[in-house]
Amino acid sequence: MPEYYSSIGEAVGAAMQHNIRLARGPESGPPLQVRQFPLPSSDPYSMPGMIARLEVTATPQDVAGIVEETTGALVGPLPQLTELVAATADWARARLNFDDPDHNPAFDLWTRLASAHYTLTLVQADLESAIDGIAALPTEPSDPRHHDKVEVKRTRELLHDVMSDRCPDAGPEAGRQQAALAHSPSTAPRRAAGQHSSASAAAPAPTPGARTTGYAR
Repeated sequence: MPEYYSSIGEAVGAAMQHNIRLARGPESGPPLQVRQFPLPSSDPYSMPGMIARLEVTATPQDVAGIVEETTGALVGPLPQLTELVAATADWARARLNFDDPDHNPAFDLWTRLASAHYTLTLVQADLESAIDGIAALPTEPSDPRHHDKVEVKRTRELLHDVMSDRCPDAGPEAGRQQAALAHSPSTAPRRAAGQHSSASAAAPAPTPGARTTGYAR
């Protein structure tokens, strides 16, 4: 495989392809297509791009604009997702069969998808009604002592958040990614482990003749 890749997504995909070819042998058929993972900054109107722009230091007007872009008719990612779920429900609808009332998996699937579609329409209505409230909030963040009273909602890091420490040339994006990792509950155990390691490294050396436990690192 070549030694240089233009993105982490390309490198990860190439490594996966290589491992699959090794597992399947030389007669594994045509190679898989690698999906690229562009940086969020390359497309500010994509969902990763809007998440990257939605920093805690963003102005209320910027955040309201991002939410408005998300819910925008036809081009917003949320209406597109809603239509995708609706199209999937219609696909299941075309396969309904009520001949056997005790066994109708297509109807069960349609019911689930219809419920998801209804939920997405409610989410869009809630976000649209929140735009004015977002724009009315103060520009500066409040005192951090108030923040712990409400749980953090973002619990899933994006690919670029997870891999940011391996991308020294990430540019301004690295600061936001590091902040996302620092505030994510799923990274708390790692932070605690890192602090424990630092504390262990800074501990003074035992005096001669003193009994110690554990293993030296």
